[in-house]
Amino acid sequence: MTSTTLLTGGTLFDGERHRGPGEVLLRGGRIAAVATGGERLEAPPGTRQVDLGGGLLLPGFTDAHVHTVQGGLERIRCDLSGGATREDYLRLVTAYAAAHDGPWILGGGWAMAAFPGGTPTAAELDAVVPDRPVLLPNRDHHGAWVNSRALALAGITRETPDPPDGRIERDATGAPTGTLHEGAMDLVARLLPPTSAEELDRALAAGQAHLHSLGVTGWQDAIVGAYAGMDDPGPAYVRAAASGTLRSHVVGALWWDRDRGLEQVADLVARRAEYAHGRFRATSTKVMQDGVAENGTAALGSPYLDRCGHPTDNAGHSFVDPQVLREAVRRLAAEGFQVHVHGIGDRGVREALDAFEGLDDAGRALRHHVAHLQLVDPRDVPRFAALGVAANIQALWACHDEQMTELTLPFLGPERARWQYPFGDLHRTGARLVAGSDWPVSSADPLQAVHVAVNRTEHGADGPAGHEPFLPEQSLAVETALAAYTSGSAWVNRRDDAGRISPGAVADLVLLDRDVVTGDRGAIGAARAVATWIDGERVHES
Repeated sequence: MTSTTLLTGGTLFDGERHRGPGEVLLRGGRIAAVATGGERLEAPPGTRQVDLGGGLLLPGFTDAHVHTVQGGLERIRCDLSGGATREDYLRLVTAYAAAHDGPWILGGGWAMAAFPGGTPTAAELDAVVPDRPVLLPNRDHHGAWVNSRALALAGITRETPDPPDGRIERDATGAPTGTLHEGAMDLVARLLPPTSAEELDRALAAGQAHLHSLGVTGWQDAIVGAYAGMDDPGPAYVRAAASGTLRSHVVGALWWDRDRGLEQVADLVARRAEYAHGRFRATSTKVMQDGVAENGTAALGSPYLDRCGHPTDNAGHSFVDPQVLREAVRRLAAEGFQVHVHGIGDRGVREALDAFEGLDDAGRALRHHVAHLQLVDPRDVPRFAALGVAANIQALWACHDEQMTELTLPFLGPERARWQYPFGDLHRTGARLVAGSDWPVSSADPLQAVHVAVNRTEHGADGPAGHEPFLPEQSLAVETALAAYTSGSAWVNRRDDAGRISPGAVADLVLLDRDVVTGDRGAIGAARAVATWIDGERVHES
C-alpha cells in the first residue's frame, strides 16, 4: 500500500513564487496535491500528518556547481575551512599532523586573505611539519600551499620554469616561496599516492550528508575527472548509485583536460556511458576557461593593475584557445553534451559566449551554462538570454570581504570593479539564473548565498566595509534568488519534475525554520533547514 503524508501548518514557496499558507500531500515519493489560499486537503485514512511549525516549505535546493567528493575529502582530512587566520591554519595543521602518521599531509580550505598578498610560505609550514610533504589547496582550489619537503620532492627550484597554465610564487631571487598557482600545483600533485576507493566512498557519504543537512537534494558535480591532485570521483558516484547509498540525483560534469585537444571528445562519450548508473549521469562537460582574479589568472580584456593603479603586463590566462573552445562546444553539443564553463574574467566570459554563438536550436536546447561570472562586460550581459545560455551564479561571493577589498578591487580599478557579479542586470535582460555554491571553495549553505544575492552583504559580516552593500543595484528579489536555487538549478540538471511544488513533481523538499520571503530580509542568512525530504523520505532532521 502506498503511504501518504500530509504537510500542514506552514507557508509555501513553489519554486517560482511565494504562495502563503498552504498544505501539501505526498504519495509514493511525489506531490499528490497542493492547497493554498485557505483551502484544506482531505487526507486519506492512515495518512501521516507532519506539522511544519510555521516554517517555509520549498522545493529542495539544487546546487548547480559543487565539488561534493572534494568537499567531503577535506572534511575527513586536514580541514582548514573552519579557520580564518594564519595562526588558525598552523594550529589545525599541527593538530592534524600529530594525530595522523600518513606519508603526506593533505586537505585544504585556507583563505587567501589570511596571508600577505594571498601567498603563504613553505617556511611557515616547515615550522610545524618539517619531515613530511604537505599539499593544501586554498578555498578556491586555484592555488596550493606546500612546504619545503614537497618542493624538494617535486624538484622545484629557482631554475624551474613556470608551466604554461600556472605560476610558481617566488622571492626576489627567484626561489620558490611555497605557493603554487593553477597548473603549477600539478608539479607536486602528480607525486601524490592514489586516493583509495574506500576513502573516496567515505568522502562522498560525508559530502552528501552535509548537503542534505543544508536542504540540498540534488546537484551538479562540477569536476568529474582528475584535477589538482584530486582523483576522479566518478567511480565513487557509480559505486554509491549501484549500492543505493546515493540518495540524490547527481549530474557529473566530465573534466575537459586543457592539456589535450579535440581528440578527447570520443573519450568523454565513452566515460559518459561508463558512468551512467541509477541516480548518477555524467551528461555535462566542464571547461575551465580561465583562473581567478585574486591570483591574476582570470582572463581580462585589458591588463591587471598594480597596487599603484598602473597597468601590468598580465591579463590572465585563457586555458583553452578560444578557437579550440568554439569547435569543442560544437562537437560536444553534437554528441548531446551540456557544456558547463568556468568563466571569471570578462575575457573568459566573452570567450565562452562566443563559443556558444554558432550553435543551432538543437545545440542550444542542451541547457549550457557559464559559472561564476565575476566580471562581465556590460555589452555581454544581454547575450546570455539571446544565446539561451544560463547564468550560473555563486552569489555568496558578491559582497565586501577581505578577499574582495585586498586582493581584487586594487587590481581591477574602479570602472571594471563595477562589472562584478551583475545578477540584477542578467535577470533584467532575461537570462535564466541558476545557482550553486562551489563548495568547498565557499560555504555550501544556500541560505547564506541567498542572503548575499538579496542584500549584497555577507550575513554577520564584521566591520564597516562588510556592512556596506556591494553594488546594491545588482541585488535580486528574494523570490528570484530562491527560484535560481530551486527551479532554475533543477532545470539546468534536466530534472523537469523537480524544483517545484506542484502535483506530479517529485517530493524533494526542504523546510526552513522561518519564512524568508515575508520575514526580515536582513536575517535570511540566519535561517536554517530543519528537515529535508527526497522522494518523500526524510533524509535530514535537525
